[in-house]
Amino acid sequence: MKKLNGVAASRGICIGPAFQFHRIELDTEKKEISDPNAEVARLDAALASAKSQIDLIYQKALTEASEADAEIFQAHKMILDDPELISTIKNRIQCERINSECAVSETAEQFAATMAAMEDEYFAARATDIMDVANRVVRVLMNVADSPTADLKEPAIILADDLTPSDTVLLDKSKVLGFCIARGSATSHTAILARGLGLPAVAGAGLDVMDVKTGATMVVDGSNGVVIIEPDEAIEKQYHQRMETSKKIQSEALKFAQSKAHTKDGIEFEVVANIGNVEDAKFAVENGAEGVGLLRTEFLYLERNALPTEEEQYQAYQAIMDVFGKHPVVLRTLDVGGDKEIPYLHLEKEMNPFLGERALRLCLNRPDIFKPQLRAALRAGVGHNLKIMFPMVATVSCVRKAMKVVNECKDEMRKEGIPFAEDAEIGIMVEIPSAAVIADQLAKEVDFFSIGTNDLSQYTMAADRTNPKVAELSDAFHPAVLRLIKMVIDAAHAEHKWVGMCGELAGEPLAAPILVGLGLDEFSMSPPFIPLVKQIIRNLTAEDLVKLAENALQLGSPKEIQVFVKREIPFIAEVIS
Repeated sequence: MKKLNGVAASRGICIGPAFQFHRIELDTEKKEISDPNAEVARLDAALASAKSQIDLIYQKALTEASEADAEIFQAHKMILDDPELISTIKNRIQCERINSECAVSETAEQFAATMAAMEDEYFAARATDIMDVANRVVRVLMNVADSPTADLKEPAIILADDLTPSDTVLLDKSKVLGFCIARGSATSHTAILARGLGLPAVAGAGLDVMDVKTGATMVVDGSNGVVIIEPDEAIEKQYHQRMETSKKIQSEALKFAQSKAHTKDGIEFEVVANIGNVEDAKFAVENGAEGVGLLRTEFLYLERNALPTEEEQYQAYQAIMDVFGKHPVVLRTLDVGGDKEIPYLHLEKEMNPFLGERALRLCLNRPDIFKPQLRAALRAGVGHNLKIMFPMVATVSCVRKAMKVVNECKDEMRKEGIPFAEDAEIGIMVEIPSAAVIADQLAKEVDFFSIGTNDLSQYTMAADRTNPKVAELSDAFHPAVLRLIKMVIDAAHAEHKWVGMCGELAGEPLAAPILVGLGLDEFSMSPPFIPLVKQIIRNLTAEDLVKLAENALQLGSPKEIQVFVKREIPFIAEVIS
């Protein structure tokens, strides 16, 4: 028996045979070519194909993980548009008359090596991204399939020196119990994606991982960052018992997934889903979603050469709303900016697209985008419980401008005799600190709030959640973020408006007692998390949690708050073990 300590990358336990993951060796040997122009054209075709593949992986990540996790692949597309990288590759093809495979591989290695040499965890992660993208382009050039688990005959624990984000998303979950990687950290892209996919994972376990033979029995304890190779009978039994307890809790939760979520003292909460297409909608219903708290509409704008028409959008929204009948569907208007690769929108590249012209700011400047979407949504809402929300709201004036456009759309459709949802509620996402601070003013302008904790945490803490050096600061459990959440809920309730949450915190078991205590009305999350969060709420007493939430907000760090919740509500610790 051998024990390895690593980083707790993704919660859960798995026991099973090891499988050493090895990528197919790509032939990037330098070869002389006779026609550099034809070779550059071949490269351009491969780059376009690689972008299409990344779009598909992005959609898969949206469906199986979360929007925040999927953003990784938008960054991958930006690498393919890096003018310095691409021009260097093309110059080598033209000047040295070498094949694309060699030019792509060697140039990417040089760029990645420069970043890795900086001895900075953030740049090391970017180096991994560059090689992931480069290998994808080479595979396209060589017509090599992209299937990380093709050789797996039975479910196993994947072992690897490292896994790229693409590897992680493309894992066939039916063949994968979990994974352990030698390198990486809890804030690496792979770890983030593993959590979204629900795979137990340990990162940074050291190079001894590579010595484990395929077929060897292993335990991966993703909750505590422990890996045990060839465990003895007593240890294996102990972990099996923990797995059984967890499985029992999950099974019990799934059994009652279709039941309402109400506390022991009778307070009912809406538990709804974050979705991105009609397939997500059906999956959400299976998991007990009572509606949609976040319908991402970006899927209609990707992988195409022109804006979707009003009619296309109407049909897509109506198909999703039909799945939910009279249950609420909160549709978020287009949330893109300069970080998204949507060529036909002609979005200007910005130094910091996350603080630039994006989301509602973009839509207000582009009525050709905004009005057809609003009209389509309002039309699709007929006979359904439609609610529309605007993302990235910072001021009262931008809400008023957006409401003016909504009213213009309604006036137009009345004149045209087109039926639409007259009484559709209009709300905003609270994801910018300024919106939280003036929530009392904003609550007078709209029908509801939905708190986006992913961006609210990032903007509040001034910490890029994709940067491993500072990612731990971007934590929604931080008392500063929780105090803003309380401020938003209190301001909304003072105006008799309801508040939902569609950030990752809403699906976090440890957060449920605090959010119930703060008075959150609606929890919206990835569909797989719904049954467990409902079950947790049913085991809570809302009246007792008001004081718990108050006390939690007085603590100094996310860790202190999490330890406090585990101590005060012991069954939660069992749920997340």
